[in-house]
Amino acid sequence: MHNILATKAVGISELKQNPSAILSAASAEPMAILNRNKPAGYIISPEVWEAILSRLEDMELTAIAHERLNDGSELVRVSLDDL
Repeated sequence: MHNILATKAVGISELKQNPSAILSAASAEPMAILNRNKPAGYIISPEVWEAILSRLEDMELTAIAHERLNDGSELVRVSLDDL
């Protein structure tokens, strides 16, 4: 059994028949695209995609910051006025 990670799903055949309606419906919430009742992909709005990328960038920058804090090098204090 495959997990469908969306509350709405549509068959790939329906997507082929009326793609603009499916894209419009997916603007409100993510939609799973099914092929033979298995998830073949997901459609998300541009806003959701931008939020995902922003969160991913934040996580990557946090990981870099933690690496630099833990690498053993000397920390340099800087005042906000100097920035």
